[in-house]
Amino acid sequence: MEDANNTTDINFILLGLFNHTQTHLFLFSMVFMVFLSSLMGNALLIVLIHEDPRLHMPMYFLLSQLSLMDVMLVSTIVPKMAANYLMDTRSISPAGCGAQIFLFLTLGGGECFLLAAMAYDRYVAICHPLRYPILMNQKLCLNMTTGSWILGGVDGLMQAGTTLSFPYCHSREINHFFCEAPSLVRLACADTTFFEFFMYVCCILMLLIPLSIILASYSLILAAVLNMRSTAARKKAFATCSSHLAVVGLFYGTLIFTYMRPKSYRTVAHDKVVSAFYTIFTPVLNPLIYSVRNKEVKGALKKWLGLS
Repeated sequence: MEDANNTTDINFILLGLFNHTQTHLFLFSMVFMVFLSSLMGNALLIVLIHEDPRLHMPMYFLLSQLSLMDVMLVSTIVPKMAANYLMDTRSISPAGCGAQIFLFLTLGGGECFLLAAMAYDRYVAICHPLRYPILMNQKLCLNMTTGSWILGGVDGLMQAGTTLSFPYCHSREINHFFCEAPSLVRLACADTTFFEFFMYVCCILMLLIPLSIILASYSLILAAVLNMRSTAARKKAFATCSSHLAVVGLFYGTLIFTYMRPKSYRTVAHDKVVSAFYTIFTPVLNPLIYSVRNKEVKGALKKWLGLS
């Protein structure tokens, strides 16, 4: 048995998502292509928003922050997973593991609050259009963005620090493709009951508080849209909100399915698949959703490509 005091000196083992069969090699190739598409799609969206004056609005500034978080999220997880798979090594240092936990929770938590800020932005734009420049001024927009990063960072720092403070004196095999606090805590040779309860409470707060803001905002938006007399105005309002609602549904649906199910309904295999969806596949869908359904973004892209 390894000495619990040597926790910081011995690497953990990530069992990963794939093995070295032909089928899994194909699946790995697909995941890596999705990763590259996510990087390019989100980076392109950030460049378009920065370069095109028509997109210098609070809505698009918040969207650029969402894209930045998505770029950082996939970059936190996929390169290490790919390196381990291609080099046939599965180890990750405690420092690397802590960094993954911190960044994953910072970015995931930050996205929750950022999506709430984007919902509030849509509420002001549709319900108070004449007061939009005052209610969604630059200072408030920066404060909401900064707050999203800080709240996510505080959660990530607390959970990463506490998780690595436990002694790990038995198996160091993490049955996952990246370091996630719940997977790591299962290996601790100490009583983690209180910390697991703390993690669950944090998870509920980080999910439900922003989700409550989103639901309240869209309830008010729906009431305002139903009172509009103009059919064209209704269509424009629904078109404006549909992209954001699609992103919210994808992001929150997978997170709630992963973290708020009873333990009796959870399996390691299902958790890994769902984790792959919201850490790898959701980030590539966000720029697609916003570019396909948004005339301003499509116009900026055509201008950038010299097609208009």
